[in-house]
Amino acid sequence: MQARVPIPILRMFDEAAARAFYIDFLGFRVDWEHRFEAALPLYMQISLGDCVLHLSGHHGDATPGSHVRVPCTGLREFQQALLAKVDRHARPGLQQQPWGTDMTVTDPFGNRLTFTQALDAA
Repeated sequence: MQARVPIPILRMFDEAAARAFYIDFLGFRVDWEHRFEAALPLYMQISLGDCVLHLSGHHGDATPGSHVRVPCTGLREFQQALLAKVDRHARPGLQQQPWGTDMTVTDPFGNRLTFTQALDAA
């Protein structure tokens, strides 16, 4: 067995709000969607570069308020692109840390994504 990169599952409660935040604001794309039946909750995979997340509307799949760290490069440019979108709920700032630069955004369900660029990736 060879372990690979884990895929976090984040809880969502409103599909339109999830799409507005992850797709329209952050720039993720929808890779696939699944429902057991038309009226049941959505489970979907989204990605941005090499970052893959699963969003689930199913009770028990994940806990709201989770926190995921996303290693990246080009963080300052990404932050500027987000600020240019003028989202009234998200004005992400950069925070210098001993290990590099972090930018944390919170989705409409209380989940936090911290995009982090290591010092040596600047």
